[in-house]
Amino acid sequence: MSKPTSGPFEKTPGWLDWYTGPSKPRFQVPAGAVDAHCHVFGPGAEFPYAPERKYTPCDASKHQLYALRDHLGFARNVVVQATCHGADNRAMVDALVHSGGKARGVATVRRSVTDEELQAMHDAGVRGVRFNFVKRLVDFTPKDELMEIAARIHKLGWHVVIYFEAVDLPELWDFFTALPTTVVVDHMGRPDVSKPVDGPEFELFLKFMRQHPNVWSKVSCPERLSVTGPKALNGEQNAYTDVIPFARKVVEEFPDRVLWGTDWPHPNLKDHMPDDGLLVDFIPHIATTPELQKKLLVDNPMRLYWPEEVTVED
Repeated sequence: MSKPTSGPFEKTPGWLDWYTGPSKPRFQVPAGAVDAHCHVFGPGAEFPYAPERKYTPCDASKHQLYALRDHLGFARNVVVQATCHGADNRAMVDALVHSGGKARGVATVRRSVTDEELQAMHDAGVRGVRFNFVKRLVDFTPKDELMEIAARIHKLGWHVVIYFEAVDLPELWDFFTALPTTVVVDHMGRPDVSKPVDGPEFELFLKFMRQHPNVWSKVSCPERLSVTGPKALNGEQNAYTDVIPFARKVVEEFPDRVLWGTDWPHPNLKDHMPDDGLLVDFIPHIATTPELQKKLLVDNPMRLYWPEEVTVED
């Protein structure tokens, strides 16, 4: 893969570029597998970054994303709007339009979005909106505005993706549980994996999923959650062992409501940049049987993002 470029924008100091020589995964993903959480950044010369952004990334184009998809053995992508682009979804939509039908998208929208704009995004392949509650990444959006957006996109059959940190779940619980759509949690709600997997904080997240069958979870981003590693570098086949019990618990208890994605190009990492091939090799540690792997990587994302292609068995 060619190296990232910065274009007319100056990258945030300390930001790591994505890994340009990913290994070939040892784990072969099942046919039709979907990378259900990834991003495109710009390129900034073509799709400028938002003035209100909290960070400036390196460029990461649709061509580079789809080259990675093919290298890792995936068939499709779900491209999630990156916070550095704000509510300007042009780069993400452009990636969908040029995917040959192999990508769907998750947008960020404001209350001012028109029905025509929503329909145009739907036609391009957008199937969800993302609400971000991570305070260091975005400014606060009033909950009444988010609820209004949720009601509007619900009519299109879209879902809501929520990004938050574990400590904030109690105060956000009532809002999340009032959402009228399928709700997909990014990265298991960012649990503190230095705490016990059977402790009260993660138990609250599991209760959230148990009590609300419309709630799904991505079991992605161990490189963000891990405290003790080891890191997915230098051929490491047992990376991020401290995250495994959390992700495995979610996969095994909710096998029909889990998704996985690379999170390429790994926004805002400053500690290390993982080898995406080794990230794929993390999957069999958390989805330990071929049946669970197929649900996680094929059946669930297809049902959510390409339902028109899913045949219901009698």
